[in-house]
Amino acid sequence: MSENFLIGRNALVTGGTSGIGLAIATALGRAGARVAINGLGDGAQILAALTDILAEGATDARHFPADLRDAAAIEAMVTDCTAWGAPDIVVNCAGIQHTAALADMPAATWDAMIAVNLSAAFHTLRLTLPGMAARGFGRVVNIASVHGLVASLNKAPYVASKFGLIGLSKVAALEYAAAGTRSSGGVTINCLCPGWVETPLIEPQIAARAAAVGGGRDEGVRELLREKQPSQRTSLPEEIAQAVLWLCRAESHNLTGAAIPIDGGWTAQ
Repeated sequence: MSENFLIGRNALVTGGTSGIGLAIATALGRAGARVAINGLGDGAQILAALTDILAEGATDARHFPADLRDAAAIEAMVTDCTAWGAPDIVVNCAGIQHTAALADMPAATWDAMIAVNLSAAFHTLRLTLPGMAARGFGRVVNIASVHGLVASLNKAPYVASKFGLIGLSKVAALEYAAAGTRSSGGVTINCLCPGWVETPLIEPQIAARAAAVGGGRDEGVRELLREKQPSQRTSLPEEIAQAVLWLCRAESHNLTGAAIPIDGGWTAQ
């Protein structure tokens, strides 16, 4: 199978300036796509992300700013992105997290987390799926979480948003299941549900666990994962990106409406 199988395709990745989103954007670029990203960061960080994407082989790359808490801003972003190149692939990766007991969770935090983690995906889907259907090809990959399949303490809005994202994706998959053909590639909507992924965000937790057991980083990782992730191994952002690439292939035309765990056995327990 060609490694440049996305030449001629346009992709939009939210949360694409860092972490898992950037890994996905660079992988799509490596496969030949033109890549639009939305995400936080100052000018230097955004430029660095675009430089990485182009260096991996993307035929073009551009940043489209938008506050994902604002439906009107998302509409403007998608309009601008469509004028640049109508998205054939949409990856909703942007997300925010805050932990607190349900009774202590600020109402504004609930609103923001539902807006970014769930409502933003609704808006990108409603604005891009009709065009995908008309062209006979489309791929939506929503980066949910293991917490879209099982709950954890002190994460009420995050868990609610990720459960909702999976439900939204299943409905969209049903509505667009018959769009396109095998030869055109069809339109699919799926979720990936990662467990622990090695990003800078978890480094303080690893360090704290390592200190608690008097060991090094490897011991800290194992202690962090011990309770929930039986593999005792984290995933790398690049590994999540490879799963996105598989879902974008023509061979995946009948894989739709799925919530695929990448969690080291967490949800198998």
